[in-house]
Amino acid sequence: MGAAAAGNILEWFDFALYGFFAVTIGQLFFPSSSPTASLLAALAVFGVAFVMRPLGGIVLGRLADRAGRRPALTLSVLLMGVSTTLIACLPSHASIGVAAPLLLVALRCVQGFSAGGEYAGATTYLLENAPSHRRGLWSSVISATSAIGVLLAGIVALAATAWLTEEQVTAWGWRLPFLLAAPLAVVGLYIRYRLEDTPVYQELERRDEVPQEPLRSLGRSGVGRIGLVFAATAVAGLGFYYLATYVVTHLTTVVGLDRTEALLLAVAGLAIYSLVCPLAGMSGDRWGRRPTIIVGGLGLAVVAVPSFLLIGSGVPGLILLGLTVFAVFEALANVMLGLLLVELFPARTRVSGSAIGFNLAQAAVGGPGPLVAAALAAGLGLAVAPAFYVVAVALLATAALVRYLPETRGTDLVTGATPAARVPAAGDLATAEETR
Repeated sequence: MGAAAAGNILEWFDFALYGFFAVTIGQLFFPSSSPTASLLAALAVFGVAFVMRPLGGIVLGRLADRAGRRPALTLSVLLMGVSTTLIACLPSHASIGVAAPLLLVALRCVQGFSAGGEYAGATTYLLENAPSHRRGLWSSVISATSAIGVLLAGIVALAATAWLTEEQVTAWGWRLPFLLAAPLAVVGLYIRYRLEDTPVYQELERRDEVPQEPLRSLGRSGVGRIGLVFAATAVAGLGFYYLATYVVTHLTTVVGLDRTEALLLAVAGLAIYSLVCPLAGMSGDRWGRRPTIIVGGLGLAVVAVPSFLLIGSGVPGLILLGLTVFAVFEALANVMLGLLLVELFPARTRVSGSAIGFNLAQAAVGGPGPLVAAALAAGLGLAVAPAFYVVAVALLATAALVRYLPETRGTDLVTGATPAARVPAAGDLATAEETR
């Protein structure tokens, strides 16, 4: 558990740094007479990385299903470390002109490719080693350590902001946290290289059932399962990127807090979310995956507007309350998502299938979330406007889960057999009530 968790922290630390320095990066790589235009350009590049995530999910997921979970996880942390280190070395627009943003986009695409295989791979590795009656609790480790990686990135950003002047941060200080990726990548490679593959994958090897082409083995039922993962990821992924990335931008550009205070509040919100994740996992173990994720999704739809009203107040105590309420329901949805990635698919196609659904949703819904949120806030002139996107996505995605999601608690992780009759195949969703 510790090795998978440590690698996940390193991966998300690297990926999240960009979001914490979006304002500075916008000024340096997308100079404009309008600070809002520069910020939106920087957030658009944040979203561009998600375009590469489905490709990363396909390639690294295929590798995980064919060659084992360990090689795919090792490659993902290597790619993330190298690309993040190179971002630290990029000249700005003032030095090399339009080549600067183009190179930035290219490196963000490599980061997106790497992240495309990380979450599904790390979750699969951890849960294939977990006791069957404690999978929810173990799944919370992945959700919590993803937030901890982002939290650590926030702490590093906070330190840079506190110890350096704004001019120093803009001139060179923003590069220092990205340079940390090099030694961290070495640590991550060492940790993951020492891992043994999971008992589930070893059983596939013993049975000679490792697929050569896992994508072709998904079949029609696999497409239905991918659709369920897409819906679950849409609501959980969007909520996570609001907490992990957009909150700092919102507090500084919309609410008007100084960067140090905004970072402190964002870090506190992520810490609370990390503490809630184990409770969410235990809820899934006790009451089931289906009711827990539905409560999480509907809860986000209900509390998004009140939470952003509190966040928009500008009062630190109320901001923290708004973040806490949002984090509770996000934890319920996110921890159950990890379980669904693993329990909806048989071992032969698990990482490939879950990574496709997960990353398509992140590319279409979660990744553009900070950009959509910033555009809504700027266009409508309302501090509460970003909540409207969360409400719409949560209602639509949760409605699909209410209709089609089976209960997966007790799933056999080798065969993928669930206690319910079956998962709806593509083209057969009309009879999906059988799965409930």
